[in-house]
Amino acid sequence: MKIHRFFGKFTIMERRIKVEDKEMIHQIKNVLHLSVGERILLCDENKNEYTVEITRVEKNIDTKVVSLEKNKNESKRNVHLYLSILKKENFELAVQKAVEVGVNAITPLITEKTVKLNIKRARVLKIIKEAAEQSERGIIPELKEITDFNDIIKEKRNGITLFCNRDGIDIRNLMKKIKEENTINIFVGPEGGWSENELKNAEENKFLIVSLGKFILRGETAAIAASYLFSNS
Repeated sequence: MKIHRFFGKFTIMERRIKVEDKEMIHQIKNVLHLSVGERILLCDENKNEYTVEITRVEKNIDTKVVSLEKNKNESKRNVHLYLSILKKENFELAVQKAVEVGVNAITPLITEKTVKLNIKRARVLKIIKEAAEQSERGIIPELKEITDFNDIIKEKRNGITLFCNRDGIDIRNLMKKIKEENTINIFVGPEGGWSENELKNAEENKFLIVSLGKFILRGETAAIAASYLFSNS
């Protein structure tokens, strides 16, 4: 039987944990209708996972600790997705799936061909949290502030930086090099693709221009495919 997982605020007192996060309490009491005696999993974002038994359900929720384990699902690799803001629900879909397959941080980008210039930040944060819970992550990936591509391109980054573009090096030819990197930065463009000026700037700043295949991919498809490939290679 699957145990429900939660990230949120809780206070640890010896072998007992008090849940004080209002959203989590609502989910436990009013959505899942969990009661005294049932078990849940509380995650503290530091890869600690507490299996607890509910002992009281009132304004707050009291629990007793049954066991403590470290999350073993997180990769040692740090993957940062820089994703141009996409139209409609496509950006949210890409973020959700990128979290599920293992990225550690997401930066929304504004590029020359970006049509939509903002996101519903609170909604995206909720999507990230729920995706982390659903996929049994040990952390909640970070959502960075919206940034203009021209402002971020010259920032110093650790590891390897991959610039996804149809006309680039076949990613299969780089897999050995990628496997040796602990930090990978992935740049994925908007629906209309990168501009010639952006491609030139990426090359000048020593980004690796990589192709995900011969087919033209939608922005959200490229983001999901790249996130999975580079998080799990």
